[in-house]
Amino acid sequence: MDRKDEIISLQNDLLQDMLRKQFKSISDDLWGLHTELTSKSAMDPFRDLVSPASPVSPASPVTEKKDAKADEPKSEKASVPEAAPAAAPEQEEKEPEETIEDLKAELDSYIGLSVIKSEVNSLINWIGIMKARQAADLPTPDLSLHMVFSGNPGTGKTMIARLMARIYKCLGILSKGHLVEVDRSGLVAGYVGQTALKTQEVINKALGGVLFIDEAYALTENRGGTDYGQEAVDTILKAMEDHRDDLIVIVAGYTELMQSFISSNPGLESRFNRFMQFPDYTVDELVGIFEMRCGKSCYSLSEDAKALLPEILREKSKDVKGFGNGRGVRNLFENAISNQADRLSQETGELTRERLMEITAADLMAAAEESDGNSLEKAAAESAVRDLMADVSSLASSLSEIPAGAKRDGETKAGEAKDEEPKADETKSEEPEDGEKEGAPEDTEN
Repeated sequence: MDRKDEIISLQNDLLQDMLRKQFKSISDDLWGLHTELTSKSAMDPFRDLVSPASPVSPASPVTEKKDAKADEPKSEKASVPEAAPAAAPEQEEKEPEETIEDLKAELDSYIGLSVIKSEVNSLINWIGIMKARQAADLPTPDLSLHMVFSGNPGTGKTMIARLMARIYKCLGILSKGHLVEVDRSGLVAGYVGQTALKTQEVINKALGGVLFIDEAYALTENRGGTDYGQEAVDTILKAMEDHRDDLIVIVAGYTELMQSFISSNPGLESRFNRFMQFPDYTVDELVGIFEMRCGKSCYSLSEDAKALLPEILREKSKDVKGFGNGRGVRNLFENAISNQADRLSQETGELTRERLMEITAADLMAAAEESDGNSLEKAAAESAVRDLMADVSSLASSLSEIPAGAKRDGETKAGEAKDEEPKADETKSEEPEDGEKEGAPEDTEN
């Protein structure tokens, strides 16, 4: 085991020890001290990883089991201890029902997103009042809760969509409250008739929850005669009408492209009337996201790293689409802890807890340089793919517009021209030098 592996092993041991303590604390809060009297394995999820052991079972021969069964049938049934712990997982799997206050508190804990928080709270209040009017037999407008999320990458659209699914379930709008996330590739197939079936399968999975379609504008982009994105849109619109009481659809993407997507179809305009614009994170908010990740993973920034981090994020946030807001912070953090492991593996001295947790300015600087290189490579690759897809779509569109008969006529004419080509070469040497042949086309045109 080299130095780097040793450091990673020590970090894993540290994390496992902290998780053990957290699980024990949670278990004591839920079940009290009863867990200490029953089974250590029930509150130590790492026990099987360290020293796996099978449940205690009688080791006596078969004949002794038969005798015990014949002599004490009641005591054997009463002495089976394995059945009691089996009920505990079932109780643990059933999570307590979330309250709307819990979900509002989670929303408030998110960094930034002040505009989104206000709009979500207003929506919660509106739904609550409409439900109260229904209970009082008062007229209410139709609840159209499908939404459009627009903004740059990494601004929290998917995170808020997951929370909205749980909010809708808590308010009684949805039966399950789960989220199914797809993009164009998860809805559109390559042949006629397959897109509707593929899209319907995704819709069936999303029933009772939220169908979240990222980069939804790609469904209506013109990609030639063999594109079936509109078929997916038509299938989704029908499902939104057929399952209006137990399906919410949220579409997301860049602001300008999402506006074009909604206006491309009257059915989309009539069903999506709630828009949420996700702003880019500020530098201070990006710093807060990075520090939050450090805290959750038991890392800390050195003093020089704390001073350097805002400068790095300020520079990177100038290219919002390339950096990716919160997504870029996550990549920067992952590169930083990887660089920390490389640095510690080359240093000498005792690997103390403080050294294992500290991220230095050198780690951050190297991480920033790595992310710059990765961003350039990714941008170049995406640009090449877009150009290739555009060429293929253009070629497919051109071929689809040429009738089959025209293709055969073109091939015949090309063959005739090829056969006549040697004759032209033979007569070329016999052309008169006084320009008689140059005058022939002029006579023909006249």
